[in-house]
Amino acid sequence: MSNSHEEQIRIVQETVAGKEITFAHVMGGPAPIVYQKLGLNPQLDYRSSAIGIMNMTPPESAVIASDIAVKSGNVYLGFADRFTGTLIITGEISDVTSALTEVVDFFQDTLGYVVCSITRK
Repeated sequence: MSNSHEEQIRIVQETVAGKEITFAHVMGGPAPIVYQKLGLNPQLDYRSSAIGIMNMTPPESAVIASDIAVKSGNVYLGFADRFTGTLIITGEISDVTSALTEVVDFFQDTLGYVVCSITRK
């Protein structure tokens, strides 16, 4: 009979965060329920509004991204998490798109991050 401890394999996984924006998306005209479930500003004109969401590593980058986004135009900072690297902004569709573009461009051109394309739906 074999010893079960000798047959077990131990696997150690470790992630190494790169400098990258892994996700950038603009949701144009999302349903009001999306705002409510995310805890975002409910006093918006939902017909012309948008939600922008991004994820980046290292996660502390969300602090820099939030600063760039709110300074780039008329957007509301809905959520910024320095522990997960998630950023959510809201505003008019053109303002949200412009803010995400500013963030992506700065991170790519100035900070040397690998960035994804901004998607829209």
